[in-house]
Amino acid sequence: MDIEKIISFEHLSGDQRELAETVGLEVYKILIENFGGCQLYIPKWETVFKEVRNKEIRKNFNGFNYRELAKKYNLSEKTVHKIVCEK
Repeated sequence: MDIEKIISFEHLSGDQRELAETVGLEVYKILIENFGGCQLYIPKWETVFKEVRNKEIRKNFNGFNYRELAKKYNLSEKTVHKIVCEK
């Protein structure tokens, strides 16, 4: 018996069922196969967005364009300065 083929939403409950419904049963099975037994941290959308935004700011920083980047990303020049100084 291939247990992977017989698992369905009805076999799941709580968070596991919610996760399977969110990503789809096939993806859920792949997650179990690759990460079963591990604890995973899934960041909030804001955290991911902020990291991507900050990388873009650092990439586009030319040493003089604090004001331009601050306007583009709706930030203060001080915040842009802090971001470009981070490693």
